Amino acid sequence: MTTEKKTLDILAIKSLLPHRYPLLLVDRVLDWEANKTITAIKNVTVNEEFFQGHFPHKPVMPGVLMIEALAQTAALLSFLSMGVKPDENSVVYFVGIDNARFKRPVEPGDQLKMDVEILRVSRGIWKYKAVGTVDGKLAVEGELMCTIRSAQDASQSASQPAGQ
Repeated sequence: MTTEKKTLDILAIKSLLPHRYPLLLVDRVLDWEANKTITAIKNVTVNEEFFQGHFPHKPVMPGVLMIEALAQTAALLSFLSMGVKPDENSVVYFVGIDNARFKRPVEPGDQLKMDVEILRVSRGIWKYKAVGTVDGKLAVEGELMCTIRSAQDASQSASQPAGQ
């Protein structure tokens, strides 16, 4: 008996993430399981805006954008696990990363496959193990931490002095 894969197309992804071009970095979800894992892809093309300056003579996807693609994939897993669609007041904050490593460049024509696993959720902080591969070869990995807040709560805490 085989289990049917749960996929999301770009329209479903856009209904869950607030990101838009040029910073929407997840093209398709290949499979996911609530409270466990998600697999998604980013098709990297020479038309990406960041290739104009990084680097014209040898275009490579910036490492920070590889991490952002993994973080967006993690945010999708969080929303899917909670069974809710974010409203216009929800903001997902990337709050930390541990053990980030970049193992190979991601270039135009590559397909970055992103596998994210929830390690734990504690006090509103989601911690994930995230791995990005190209053609089965490790490109990027790390442990990511994110939290989901209302935009109003976030702006109020940002405007208060520390310790208050």
